[in-house]
Amino acid sequence: MTDTTPTQHHVAELVSDAKVAMLTTTTSEGRSVSRPMALQEAEFDGDLWFFAYDDSAKAQQIGAHEQVNVAFVNMKGHTWTSLAGRATIVHDRTKAEDLWAKPLQAWFPDGLETDGLCLIRVEADSAEYWEGPGSTVAFVVQTVRAAVTRNPDRDPIENDTVQL
Repeated sequence: MTDTTPTQHHVAELVSDAKVAMLTTTTSEGRSVSRPMALQEAEFDGDLWFFAYDDSAKAQQIGAHEQVNVAFVNMKGHTWTSLAGRATIVHDRTKAEDLWAKPLQAWFPDGLETDGLCLIRVEADSAEYWEGPGSTVAFVVQTVRAAVTRNPDRDPIENDTVQL
């Protein structure tokens, strides 16, 4: 995303406001499985980065089915963002050093020396987001108004799909 459009830039802002994502992969039986993942502190440029173990189920599933989904919720900002793309397992010490943060030691006790440590890179192809008013009061009032009037056009949540 070197030359970003305003909507692509907006998606980047929505992603940067979220700290935890739900990464969805596909099992060998074709079932979708989601799990929470800590998003690494890196400016969103169309790629998302996560730390994992090489022998984890998610890494094995990505090896077999590269298509994934990553979903974010920011309840304070009343935003929901879903990114679809391709994931790969990456072994790049320099990139891992760039992305490493001390709280990750809770899951990787030996830090960057943890056996089987890898990165998951998600190259996002598209994003869809839903965004409500930033104020909780405005969000509730406008949602109630849409429900009472039975007029979905008054729904305060804006929705858009963006190609990345």
